[in-house]
Amino acid sequence: MDDFTEFLHTLRVWDLPELPQFDPDSAPDAPLPLFREWLRSAAAAGQPEPHTMTLATVDAEGCPDVRTLMLHGADERGWHFASHSGSAKGRQLAERPAAALGFYWAAQARQVRVRGPVTAVPSAEGQADLHGRSTGALAAALTGRMSEVLGSLGELERASAAAWERAQAEPEAPVPSWTRYVLDPVEVEFFQGDARRRHVRLRYRRTKGRSWGRELLWP
Repeated sequence: MDDFTEFLHTLRVWDLPELPQFDPDSAPDAPLPLFREWLRSAAAAGQPEPHTMTLATVDAEGCPDVRTLMLHGADERGWHFASHSGSAKGRQLAERPAAALGFYWAAQARQVRVRGPVTAVPSAEGQADLHGRSTGALAAALTGRMSEVLGSLGELERASAAAWERAQAEPEAPVPSWTRYVLDPVEVEFFQGDARRRHVRLRYRRTKGRSWGRELLWP
Protein backbone atom coordinates (compact mmCIF):
# COMPACT_ATOMS: atom_id res chain seq x y z
CA MET A 1 0.00 0.00 0.00
CA ASP A 2 1.47 3.38 -0.99
CA ASP A 3 1.58 6.46 1.26
CA PHE A 4 -1.27 8.16 -0.55
CA THR A 5 -3.59 5.18 -0.18
CA GLU A 6 -2.69 4.99 3.51
CA PHE A 7 -3.49 8.67 3.83
CA LEU A 8 -6.89 8.12 2.23
CA HIS A 9 -7.62 5.39 4.76
CA THR A 10 -7.06 7.88 7.60
CA LEU A 11 -9.81 10.21 6.36
CA ARG A 12 -13.18 9.92 8.03
CA VAL A 13 -16.62 10.68 6.62
CA TRP A 14 -19.55 12.14 8.54
CA ASP A 15 -17.53 12.53 11.72
CA LEU A 16 -20.45 14.34 13.29
CA PRO A 17 -22.02 14.13 16.75
CA GLU A 18 -25.41 13.34 15.24
CA LEU A 19 -26.91 12.83 11.80
CA PRO A 20 -30.47 13.82 10.90
CA GLN A 21 -33.10 11.13 10.66
CA PHE A 22 -35.04 10.63 7.45
CA ASP A 23 -38.34 8.77 7.45
CA PRO A 24 -39.22 8.09 3.79
CA ASP A 25 -42.82 7.29 4.75
CA SER A 26 -43.27 10.94 5.70
CA ALA A 27 -41.81 12.27 2.42
CA PRO A 28 -44.09 14.36 0.20
CA ASP A 29 -45.69 13.00 -2.96
CA ALA A 30 -43.33 15.00 -5.20
CA PRO A 31 -39.58 15.62 -4.86
CA LEU A 32 -39.48 19.43 -5.15
CA PRO A 33 -40.75 20.28 -1.64
CA LEU A 34 -38.36 17.79 -0.08
CA PHE A 35 -35.42 19.13 -2.09
CA ARG A 36 -36.15 22.69 -0.99
CA GLU A 37 -36.45 21.54 2.62
CA TRP A 38 -33.14 19.65 2.48
CA LEU A 39 -31.25 22.57 0.89
CA ARG A 40 -32.53 24.99 3.54
CA SER A 41 -31.64 22.46 6.24
CA ALA A 42 -28.12 22.08 4.82
CA ALA A 43 -27.64 25.85 4.90
CA ALA A 44 -28.90 26.04 8.49
CA ALA A 45 -26.48 23.24 9.45
CA GLY A 46 -23.54 25.32 8.19
CA GLN A 47 -22.93 23.57 4.88
CA PRO A 48 -20.75 25.93 2.75
CA GLU A 49 -22.33 26.85 -0.58
CA PRO A 50 -25.26 24.41 -0.36
CA HIS A 51 -26.57 25.73 -3.69
CA THR A 52 -23.58 24.41 -5.63
CA MET A 53 -23.96 21.17 -7.56
CA THR A 54 -22.23 18.94 -10.05
CA LEU A 55 -23.59 18.87 -13.60
CA ALA A 56 -22.90 15.83 -15.77
CA THR A 57 -23.34 15.95 -19.54
CA VAL A 58 -22.24 13.82 -22.48
CA ASP A 59 -20.27 15.04 -25.50
CA ALA A 60 -20.81 14.17 -29.16
CA GLU A 61 -18.57 11.09 -28.83
CA GLY A 62 -20.54 9.78 -25.86
CA CYS A 63 -17.87 10.63 -23.27
CA PRO A 64 -19.19 11.96 -19.95
CA ASP A 65 -18.16 15.34 -18.60
CA VAL A 66 -18.73 16.88 -15.18
CA ARG A 67 -18.22 20.22 -13.42
CA THR A 68 -19.44 22.17 -10.39
CA LEU A 69 -21.71 25.17 -10.79
CA MET A 70 -24.48 27.08 -9.07
CA LEU A 71 -28.18 26.27 -8.84
CA HIS A 72 -30.26 29.18 -10.12
CA GLY A 73 -33.65 27.89 -9.08
CA ALA A 74 -35.87 24.87 -8.52
CA ASP A 75 -39.55 25.12 -9.34
CA GLU A 76 -42.35 23.20 -11.03
CA ARG A 77 -40.49 23.40 -14.35
CA GLY A 78 -37.36 21.80 -12.93
CA TRP A 79 -33.85 22.59 -11.72
CA HIS A 80 -32.26 25.71 -13.25
CA PHE A 81 -28.66 26.60 -14.08
CA ALA A 82 -26.92 28.89 -16.56
CA SER A 83 -23.90 29.12 -18.83
CA HIS A 84 -22.71 30.45 -22.17
CA SER A 85 -24.25 28.54 -25.05
CA GLY A 86 -20.78 28.24 -26.60
CA SER A 87 -19.18 26.71 -23.52
CA ALA A 88 -18.37 23.01 -23.36
CA LYS A 89 -21.53 22.28 -21.41
CA GLY A 90 -23.59 24.47 -23.73
CA ARG A 91 -22.33 22.67 -26.82
CA GLN A 92 -22.85 19.29 -25.22
CA LEU A 93 -26.42 20.13 -24.21
CA ALA A 94 -27.15 21.34 -27.73
CA GLU A 95 -25.93 17.99 -29.09
CA ARG A 96 -27.42 15.78 -26.37
CA PRO A 97 -30.02 17.69 -24.32
CA ALA A 98 -30.05 15.59 -21.15
CA ALA A 99 -28.07 15.83 -17.93
CA ALA A 100 -27.68 14.73 -14.33
CA LEU A 101 -27.20 16.87 -11.23
CA GLY A 102 -25.60 15.95 -7.92
CA PHE A 103 -25.82 17.77 -4.60
CA TYR A 104 -23.68 16.73 -1.62
CA TRP A 105 -24.17 18.20 1.83
CA ALA A 106 -21.51 16.68 4.08
CA ALA A 107 -22.77 18.65 7.09
CA GLN A 108 -25.78 16.34 7.17
CA ALA A 109 -24.51 13.31 5.21
CA ARG A 110 -27.06 13.95 2.50
CA GLN A 111 -27.04 13.71 -1.27
CA VAL A 112 -29.61 14.45 -3.95
CA ARG A 113 -29.35 13.17 -7.52
CA VAL A 114 -31.50 14.50 -10.38
CA ARG A 115 -31.74 13.25 -13.98
CA GLY A 116 -33.74 14.40 -17.00
CA PRO A 117 -33.93 16.27 -20.30
CA VAL A 118 -32.67 19.84 -20.51
CA THR A 119 -34.07 22.80 -22.44
CA ALA A 120 -33.09 26.47 -22.70
CA VAL A 121 -35.56 29.01 -21.34
CA PRO A 122 -36.46 32.11 -23.41
CA SER A 123 -33.56 34.52 -23.78
CA ALA A 124 -35.33 37.35 -21.99
CA GLU A 125 -35.71 35.21 -18.89
CA GLY A 126 -32.05 34.26 -18.96
CA GLN A 127 -30.95 37.88 -19.31
CA ALA A 128 -33.24 38.95 -16.47
CA ASP A 129 -31.74 36.26 -14.28
CA LEU A 130 -28.21 37.42 -15.08
CA HIS A 131 -28.98 41.09 -14.45
CA GLY A 132 -30.60 40.24 -11.14
CA ARG A 133 -27.34 38.80 -9.84
CA SER A 134 -24.13 40.52 -8.69
CA THR A 135 -21.85 42.84 -10.65
CA GLY A 136 -19.23 40.12 -10.50
CA ALA A 137 -21.58 37.62 -12.12
CA LEU A 138 -22.28 40.04 -14.97
CA ALA A 139 -18.57 40.81 -15.37
CA ALA A 140 -17.76 37.12 -15.58
CA ALA A 141 -20.46 36.63 -18.21
CA LEU A 142 -19.20 39.63 -20.18
CA THR A 143 -15.67 38.24 -20.12
CA GLY A 144 -17.06 35.32 -22.14
CA ARG A 145 -14.99 32.78 -24.10
CA MET A 146 -15.74 30.08 -21.51
CA SER A 147 -13.86 26.82 -22.16
CA GLU A 148 -11.73 28.34 -24.93
CA VAL A 149 -7.94 27.98 -24.75
CA LEU A 150 -6.37 30.89 -22.82
CA GLY A 151 -3.07 32.28 -24.02
CA SER A 152 -1.91 33.73 -20.70
CA LEU A 153 -3.15 34.91 -17.32
CA GLY A 154 -2.29 38.44 -18.42
CA GLU A 155 -4.84 38.14 -21.24
CA LEU A 156 -7.47 37.05 -18.71
CA GLU A 157 -6.59 39.93 -16.39
CA ARG A 158 -7.07 42.51 -19.16
CA ALA A 159 -10.35 41.00 -20.36
CA SER A 160 -11.67 40.73 -16.82
CA ALA A 161 -10.78 44.34 -15.98
CA ALA A 162 -12.58 45.56 -19.09
CA ALA A 163 -15.61 43.41 -18.27
CA TRP A 164 -15.79 44.72 -14.70
CA GLU A 165 -15.61 48.31 -15.97
CA ARG A 166 -18.45 47.70 -18.39
CA ALA A 167 -20.56 45.79 -15.83
CA GLN A 168 -20.30 48.71 -13.41
CA ALA A 169 -21.12 51.27 -16.10
CA GLU A 170 -23.86 49.20 -17.80
CA PRO A 171 -25.61 46.97 -15.24
CA GLU A 172 -28.11 45.94 -17.93
CA ALA A 173 -25.48 45.12 -20.57
CA PRO A 174 -26.73 42.22 -22.70
CA VAL A 175 -24.79 38.98 -23.00
CA PRO A 176 -26.45 37.21 -25.96
CA SER A 177 -24.69 33.88 -25.41
CA TRP A 178 -25.70 33.67 -21.74
CA THR A 179 -28.34 30.96 -21.46
CA ARG A 180 -30.47 29.73 -18.61
CA TYR A 181 -31.27 26.02 -18.77
CA VAL A 182 -33.87 23.96 -16.98
CA LEU A 183 -33.60 20.23 -16.27
CA ASP A 184 -37.05 18.61 -16.21
CA PRO A 185 -36.59 15.72 -13.76
CA VAL A 186 -37.58 12.17 -14.56
CA GLU A 187 -35.74 10.76 -11.50
CA VAL A 188 -34.80 12.36 -8.19
CA GLU A 189 -33.04 10.39 -5.46
CA PHE A 190 -32.62 11.44 -1.84
CA PHE A 191 -29.78 9.81 0.13
CA GLN A 192 -29.48 10.07 3.90
CA GLY A 193 -26.19 8.73 5.20
CA ASP A 194 -25.96 6.58 8.31
CA ALA A 195 -22.85 6.08 10.45
CA ARG A 196 -23.42 2.29 10.42
CA ARG A 197 -23.83 2.34 6.63
CA ARG A 198 -27.57 1.69 6.76
CA HIS A 199 -28.14 4.55 4.38
CA VAL A 200 -31.70 5.50 3.44
CA ARG A 201 -32.25 5.99 -0.28
CA LEU A 202 -35.60 7.19 -1.63
CA ARG A 203 -36.06 7.50 -5.39
CA TYR A 204 -38.87 9.38 -7.11
CA ARG A 205 -39.61 8.33 -10.69
CA ARG A 206 -41.86 10.20 -13.09
CA THR A 207 -44.76 8.21 -14.52
CA LYS A 208 -46.28 8.61 -17.97
CA GLY A 209 -48.98 10.83 -16.49
CA ARG A 210 -46.25 13.06 -14.98
CA SER A 211 -47.16 12.06 -11.46
CA TRP A 212 -44.50 10.56 -9.21
CA GLY A 213 -43.87 7.03 -8.01
CA ARG A 214 -41.60 6.33 -5.05
CA GLU A 215 -39.36 3.41 -4.14
CA LEU A 216 -36.63 2.59 -1.66
CA LEU A 217 -33.19 1.47 -2.85
CA TRP A 218 -30.63 -0.73 -1.19
CA PRO A 219 -27.59 1.26 -0.05
